[in-house]
Order: sequence, then structure tokens, then C-alpha cells
Amino acid sequence: MEQQIITNEPIAYEKIPTKIFKDSKEASKAVAQEIADLIREKQKQGKQCILGLATGSSPKSVYAELVRMHREEGLSFKNVVSFNLDEYFPMEPDSLQSYVRFMKEQLFDKVDIPKENYFIPDGTVPASKVKDFSDEYERKIDAMGGLDFQLLGIGANGHIGFNEPGSLINSRTRLMMLDHSTRVAAASDFGGSLVKVPKKAITLGVSKILNAKRVVLLAWGERKAPVIAEAVEGRVTESVPASYLQTHANSLFVIDERAASELTRMKTPWLVEDVDWTSKMVKKAVTNLSLSLSIPILKLTNKDYNDNGLSDLLAQHGQAYEINIEVFNQLQHTITGWPGGKPNADDTNRPERALPAKKRVIIFSPHPDDDIISMGGTFQRLVDQGHDVHIGYQTSGNIAVADDEAIRFIDFVVDFNHKFGIENKETQTLFTEAKEFLKNKKDSDIDPAAVRYVKGLIRRGEAKATCRFVGIPEENVHFLDMPFYETGRIEKKPLGSEDVKVVADLIEEVKPHQVYAAGDLADPHGTHKVCLDAIFAAIEGLKHKNFMKDCWVWLYRGAWAEWDIHEIEMAVPMSPDQVLQKRMGIFKHQSQKDGVVFQGTDAREFWQRAEERNRATAGLYNKLGLAEYEAMEAFVRWKF
Repeated sequence: MEQQIITNEPIAYEKIPTKIFKDSKEASKAVAQEIADLIREKQKQGKQCILGLATGSSPKSVYAELVRMHREEGLSFKNVVSFNLDEYFPMEPDSLQSYVRFMKEQLFDKVDIPKENYFIPDGTVPASKVKDFSDEYERKIDAMGGLDFQLLGIGANGHIGFNEPGSLINSRTRLMMLDHSTRVAAASDFGGSLVKVPKKAITLGVSKILNAKRVVLLAWGERKAPVIAEAVEGRVTESVPASYLQTHANSLFVIDERAASELTRMKTPWLVEDVDWTSKMVKKAVTNLSLSLSIPILKLTNKDYNDNGLSDLLAQHGQAYEINIEVFNQLQHTITGWPGGKPNADDTNRPERALPAKKRVIIFSPHPDDDIISMGGTFQRLVDQGHDVHIGYQTSGNIAVADDEAIRFIDFVVDFNHKFGIENKETQTLFTEAKEFLKNKKDSDIDPAAVRYVKGLIRRGEAKATCRFVGIPEENVHFLDMPFYETGRIEKKPLGSEDVKVVADLIEEVKPHQVYAAGDLADPHGTHKVCLDAIFAAIEGLKHKNFMKDCWVWLYRGAWAEWDIHEIEMAVPMSPDQVLQKRMGIFKHQSQKDGVVFQGTDAREFWQRAEERNRATAGLYNKLGLAEYEAMEAFVRWKF
């Protein structure tokens, strides 16, 4: 019996069935349910269930849900045989980056699957024996009758497994040279060092993936949006290996709304189906039309609307002239140089309230530099305009400090103490242990508490320097050190009640009129998402309090991506001098300059990314026909 629990009606432009969920958690539960149903159906038939499994961040929630179902619902894995897609080469199985270790930690050690029933490519096979190993790996799958279900992720370049661009549709399991972009994306798992990322991997071939009876591909977040659109709506091509799934009779893409954002039905839904022409939808359509035609909004004509699939909008809302004016005014009203509200001014068409003139403000920063990177210009404006600004640094950010930077800091402290006769046995022991560990650190080692403490001190000092630069009094700087973060690894603990409490305590202490929070969910490591969830949960628990009735929440972005132009509800312009001032504030974070540990696929430093995005936002406003500014920071209001 073929399992097709998650189904979707065919959509125009899409060549692969695609199911869009609100978020990855909801999507992962649905996929886990399909896998569980398949396992149980096979159990009823007295058969083994042959699964092809993936690694990486995308399937983690699926595995977590399967583990929950095992513990709480009695889902047994005793009839499951699994084959993993890939493994780095060379790679020791106990290494932190090993997919053997990943699968054991995420799934195998938490369920009742027999140890002899799971297979993962061996990263320790001699290079001369890899071909023989690969052929035998495929023979094992064939001997089981092939894969009943193959779970996939997708790389930003379109790879599935480690079948990089250029892989042929009939490619077999083999040793593969990794694309540079793949290695850059993986560098964060190797302490931020590209040099440590293996150049090769053993991967299941495309042909074996396509032979699976059912294939489900997962993708979360807007970083995957461009390649999802290519794979789903583009042509079948070896330059995007995921597009080969267009040829599979029972494949499905399961994605969240952000990963779907470049699909036609999401980006320009009026081309696919009838839409409800709300004010937001009109704004989205008109800004898209203006930018795609490179015509300012006020110059768009009836013909422009009719020629580009917007005749229905004209039919419902009248002439282009009236629609143009409406949208132009909406955009104009988002622009303000007074992010805390302008005192003694008519605020009817302003994004923020005029009163109270002096607001209590909390800027939540997931890491010790997100505040200045993502909203440094607005940060400075709020301080300069007399508001009572507090900063809540949610995590220590310690894993983003390079080991050699920590050793340099340790040497300074030890030499300083020795020079001035400041001898503290406990402190000296801590620093000595930390330095010795770092000097002998192996790839499989996790930073102990002493090292994390040293690295946290470095980030804390840099955050304090930024706050002094902006003009924040010391008593308004709050280091929350949320517990979920303190693992010493990329992999964090789940959000807990103690994390929510530290956030809620600060909100209740300050009683803010404004809260700024990072909505930058393109963050590839997930910390921003957890920190935002903690803020949402804290507000949910506090919203009944009287002071929360006067609290507005603004979401910022900028480190990894920016809000789409039609989403922006407040845009704060910056002059050339203010852009430079923001850059100087970012420079206070010296451990994150001249080489970022967790760079992601963007090779630029954070100050360069921020300036490019801020200038691009200003450029979009200008292209739409509004005033030309040097740069802009953008915000969306979250209404609880």
C-alpha cells in the first residue's frame, strides 16, 4: 500500500506536488505521521519498512516527532531498516560532524530500531575501497526490495543528498566532490573553519533516490526559496538536481511559507487563482508590478495592469490612477525619522504613536551584536530622541568566538593579573584549564564551561562597548544568558520555561511601550527563531497586564535578509553620516570582524551585509517613486 497521507491539488506553474505549511513544526508533524503510518501498515503486513533518511537541519523536527510518537504512542521501529543518504569523507563516526553521530543523537539511540537495521555510508573506508563499498550499499538496498520512503533535504544550490549540480539523473552511489557553496554552508558545523570541512562525501546516487516508492523533500526558510522555485517550476536540469523529482510519480515537496515565498502562487497569486483584494494584497500586487516593469507607481497605467494579470484588480477598484495613489500613500506613511513617535505631531498617518513622548523601549538582541547590525540606526535615533532604551541580550553568543581569539583574551588576563599582583587561585586555574583545552582541542570536543565562560566574556565586553558608543546607561544593559543556548554546540536545547521566564521578567521590570525583536528567521542556526518564540511566549503570559495594553512590538531583520517591500510597516531612513556611525558601532564587536566564525554562505562581514541591505531597501522605495535616501531600516509590527 503506497502511503500518500500528505496530498495537494495540482497548482498552475508547479511541476512537482508541493504542500505549504505555516511553519516547519506543523509540516514536520505531518511528515512524521506519514512515516509512522507507513511503518504501522508494514507491521500489519508482517513486512519490514525500508526508509531512506536524511541529515541536516531540515529533518530534525521530523525525527523529534517520531521519537515522541515512540515514547508516547508506542510507535515501534523494530521492523524498520534504514539507509542514510550520505556521509562526509573522510569522517570518523564519533566526530561532532559525523552523520553517524547525528543519526544516533537525533533518532536511533532514542527508539527501538535494532542496531543491525540501520546503515550509514562509512567515512572511514580507504579511498581505494569506496567504489566497492558504494556498490555493496546499493546491493543491500536492492536486496531489501528498494526504498519504501525516501526523506530528502535540499541544498541552496539544489543538491539532494550530496548529488551536487552536474550530477546526472542516472548517477549511482559514489564519492562526490563537494561544491564550494556546500562547504561554505557547512563551515559553521566545523567551528566556522572552511579548511576543516571535508572536500568529499559518499552519497546515494540520484538513480537510487528516484527508485524509491515515495519521495518527500523538506525545505524551511527563505534561504531555500529561490532554489525551491527553480526545482518546482523550472525545467529538469542537472544544474538543479532536485528538479529530477519532477520525473518521479510519487514525490512531494513539503515546505513552510518562507521557503514557498518565490513560488508563483505565493509571490503573484493573482496569476494562479482569484484573490481577495484586501489592502495588503493590493499593495503587494502594485509594488510587484512597479518593480517588475521598472516604472514608478504613480506612472503605472491601465494597460500595465491589464497586460500583467491585474485586470481583475482594475475591475474591482477602478482606474489605475486611484489605485496608484492609494498604494503610494501607504508606502509614504511607513517612512518616519521618529521610530518612537514624533512628539506634538498628528500621528494619524504615522507608523508610531506620538504619546507618550518619552517611551520605555526594550530592544531584544538574540546575539550580542544583532541590535547594532540589524537596527543600529534606529537604535541610535531612539536614544538621541530621549527614549528610555533598554537592551536585552538574549544569549551569550559564545560559540561564535574563534578559539585563537579566546586564547588571546586569556593571555591578556593572565599577564595583566601577574603584572599587577592580582593573584586569584580559582581564576588562574579556570583560565589555565581553558587555554590547555583550546591548545589541544579536537574536532570531536565540545567547549567546556570554562571556555564558554571566557568566550561569553569577550562577547559581553563588546556589547557593552557598543552600548557606550550609542549612549545606553550601564543599568539599561541586560544580559539574559538564556539557558537553551549553553550547550557549547550548534545544536541547542529546546526552548524551556526558564528561557521564557528571563524574557518575561525583563518585560515586566521595564513595562515597555515598545519592544523590538529579531524576526530574522533566515538565520541558518535557528537561534533567532528560538529567541523570538521566547518573546512571543513571554508576551502571551503577560498580555493580560495593564501595561501591555500600551505595548507595541516591532520586528526587525537585516543580518541575513530583509522584509519584502510590501510587508514593511515602518521604514527609518538614515543619512550617509548615520550609516557610517552604525558601521562604527558594529566595529565594536571585534571578535566578529575580519572573519566571522559562522559566516553562512555570504562571505561578507556583517557590517557589509547590513549596509547593502539597508541601501537596497532605500533603493526600492526610490524605484517605486518615493524620496531617495541613503539607507533605510525596516520593521513589521506584530500584533498580539
